[in-house]
Amino acid sequence: MLPSQIDPRSLQLAIKDIKDGLLNVHMWTLLGWQDIKQRYRRSVLGPFWLTISTGALIGGMGPLYGRLLNQPIGDYFAYLAIGFVVWILISNLITESCLVFISAEGFIKQIRLPYTLYIARLVWKNLIIFAHNLVIVTLVLIFYQPTWNWHVIFMPVGVLVIALNGIWFGLLVGLLCARFRDIPQIVASLVQVAFFLTPVMWKSNMLGRHEWAATFNPLFHFLEIVRAPLLGSAIPTSTYVAVLAMTIVGYLVTLRVFARYRSRIAYWV
Repeated sequence: MLPSQIDPRSLQLAIKDIKDGLLNVHMWTLLGWQDIKQRYRRSVLGPFWLTISTGALIGGMGPLYGRLLNQPIGDYFAYLAIGFVVWILISNLITESCLVFISAEGFIKQIRLPYTLYIARLVWKNLIIFAHNLVIVTLVLIFYQPTWNWHVIFMPVGVLVIALNGIWFGLLVGLLCARFRDIPQIVASLVQVAFFLTPVMWKSNMLGRHEWAATFNPLFHFLEIVRAPLLGSAIPTSTYVAVLAMTIVGYLVTLRVFARYRSRIAYWV
């Protein structure tokens, strides 16, 4: 339960932590790249192994689900490729946020750094992986060749919005998971279920008169702010409103919780 009042000093320190962490660009970009290098040390292809495995999965799912869902293969391939690559970014941000402070226990207990820096490091690492996976999207769009228009300029903005939401989500969930160690398993299970409930492999208009149900899924809107521009479509107004509302409310709630419990993270990890 959120406290009714927040100590002004704690709120000031929380804001300073977020500001200092985000502005320390050199540190979190360096740590993010180090995570990638460490994971693929002595590997010839490095992160492109993820790209190859993702591409193989999309290549196998495209024709199969295109036939099952009675969709034109070309159009469906582009829809699936973009949706799946964006989903990987979103799901990784969600699941890895649960362990962001726990896995950084050594740093937290030995070096005084802003907690937000660890979140920025996580977001940057996943943006690097997303950039590698964009190779798949590029190859698919070369063959599909959608009718692009000026809406495509909103694609980088959509990725930036996902990254910004990853910051508040990482702070909030990372803090909660440091305190309650059962939450990571719960979140991992929910993400698996959410994959099938989110229009990644299927389209929202397939629900017919129940299409409104997809708009109640917050992950759908984060998918659309990237996928719609790449497919040459305008981002729906409802998606703009939903994403803006989630961003504002997310930061307000996170700031309140972070200010109250920030000082306890080092003891919880």
